[in-house]
Amino acid sequence: MTDVDAPAVETATVTPNLGDTLAPKSGTAVQKSRARVFAETVLPPLILGLILIALWYFISYVMLEERKRFLLEPPHAVLQEGFFDWENFSEILRALWSSTKVAVWGLLISIGLGFFLATVMSQTKLLERAIFPYMVTLQAVPILALVPMISFWWGTGTRSRVIVCVIISLFPIIVNTLFGLQSAERGMHDLFTLHHANRVTRLRKLMFPAAMPAIFAGLRISAGLSVIGAIVGDFFFGRGDVGIGQLLRRYANQLDGEQLLAAVMMSSVLGVAVFLLFGWIQNRVIGKWYDASGA
Repeated sequence: MTDVDAPAVETATVTPNLGDTLAPKSGTAVQKSRARVFAETVLPPLILGLILIALWYFISYVMLEERKRFLLEPPHAVLQEGFFDWENFSEILRALWSSTKVAVWGLLISIGLGFFLATVMSQTKLLERAIFPYMVTLQAVPILALVPMISFWWGTGTRSRVIVCVIISLFPIIVNTLFGLQSAERGMHDLFTLHHANRVTRLRKLMFPAAMPAIFAGLRISAGLSVIGAIVGDFFFGRGDVGIGQLLRRYANQLDGEQLLAAVMMSSVLGVAVFLLFGWIQNRVIGKWYDASGA
C-alpha cells in the first residue's frame, strides 16, 4: 500500500481595487454630508425667517387697520423707503458709523479697565472682596438713573455716550476675566511655585493662557453691550454727531415707521457684526488649541 501525496491546492487571493470601489462611495458620502450640513445649518433659520416674514405681513394687513398700519409697515415698504431710497439709507449709514465709533471707544476702555481690575483682584482676595461688590452695584443700577448725573458732570456730547458704553459693557469683562484667571489648575500653580516663578511669569505663562476661553466669552458679550450702550447714550444725549439713537427718536416722533424699522435692523446688523468679529478673533487665537483640549 503506497501513500499518495495529496496535491497542494493553491488558493488565489483576489484583492479588489480600493480606488475603484471606494471612489463612488466617497463622492456620494461627500454629497450626502454637504446636503446634511445644508439641511442642518441653513434650512432651519431660512424656514423660520420665511415664517416670521409671513407673520409680519399677516399683522400688517390683517390684524392692523389701514390707519394704524404705520405701527408695523410691511417688509416691502421698509425695503423701499429704508434701504432702496439712497437719501434715507445714507442717513442711516452715517448715523451707524457715528455709533460704531462710540461703541469701539467704549469697548476699548472697558477692555483695558476690565483687564486691569480683574488682574488686580486675581492676585489677592482682599482686593477682590473690596472691589467686586461695587462692580455688582454699578451693574445693578439702571442706566437711566445715571443719565442725569452723567449729563451734569460730562455734558451731553460724545464723551457721555462713551461713558454709558463703558458702564454697560464693563461688568462682563471683569467677571469672565477674573473667572478665567482663577481657573488654572492647582497642580500647575504648584509646579510654578516649585520653580520659584514670580507673579508676572505666573500671569503671563499660566493664568492668562488658561483664561483665554473665558476672556473671549466676556469680550463677545461686552461687544454687543457696547453697541447697545452707544445707541442708548445717543438716544438720551442728542448732541454732537448724529448717531443711530437720535435717528430712532426722530423717526419715532415723526411716525416714520419704514425708516424706524430700517434703523432698528441696521442696529441689529451692527451688533451681530461685532459679535461675529470677536468670535472670529477667538477662533484665530485659541480655536484649534481649545478644540483639541476639549476633545
